[in-house]
Amino acid sequence: MIRKLFLNDKFILSLILLNSVILFIGGYVSAENNGLLLFIDNSITILFILEMLIKLKEFKFIGYFKSNWNLFDFILILLSLPALLTFLLNANFVDLSFLLVFRILRVFKAFRFFKFIPNVSELLSGIQRALKASVFIFISFVIYIFVIGMLSFYLFRESGSENFKNPMISLYSTFKIFTVEGWYEIPEQITESYSKLASFFTYLYFIFIVLTGGIFGLSLVNSIFVDSMVSDNNDELERKIDQLDSKVTDILKKL
Repeated sequence: MIRKLFLNDKFILSLILLNSVILFIGGYVSAENNGLLLFIDNSITILFILEMLIKLKEFKFIGYFKSNWNLFDFILILLSLPALLTFLLNANFVDLSFLLVFRILRVFKAFRFFKFIPNVSELLSGIQRALKASVFIFISFVIYIFVIGMLSFYLFRESGSENFKNPMISLYSTFKIFTVEGWYEIPEQITESYSKLASFFTYLYFIFIVLTGGIFGLSLVNSIFVDSMVSDNNDELERKIDQLDSKVTDILKKL
């Protein structure tokens, strides 16, 4: 009975959903009052471990790890163990609170149910094909972000802006500008103490960045990625068109 229960995907999915709800509620409860939530959360971890052991016995070691989904589960369970040990051993003498972040990884067990999505294999192969096709343009885009980020750092580090006070923050600010989300706030903050001429060239500089990185750059990366994802469908469509053209040609020849 227990074996069948843990081999039932619906039961496992319900545990994953319950785990997600507990983790969400736990974010609103103080550490002093979340004893019950911690108990439920770690009980779910134990149930996931029990599921893994039952499947290991059912499918044997080699059979279990043949499935990438089972391997994925195994890794997530291993990453959840520090939080469980902290709870069971009441290890308050050592600050292991940072290990509790691994609890959230169990939510990713829900990804295993992607296999029930129709044509998911074609979808994943499309994503893989798109990643291969866009890897070089992506690397080029990252290099461009680095160049613009470092250039902006040396140009505006003395401006008093928090967005360019060190190279890492400058790179982050550059990426934020490339997303075309609130980019106008950054130059306005920089030019508060600038002269009219310096402000003019600063605005011109950021307009150039938004055009080249935010509009053309991201659009290029997205278009290559999407085109590569659907290229398999386009190939199939072209093949059918060629077949249709061939049949029409044969019919015309007979006429």
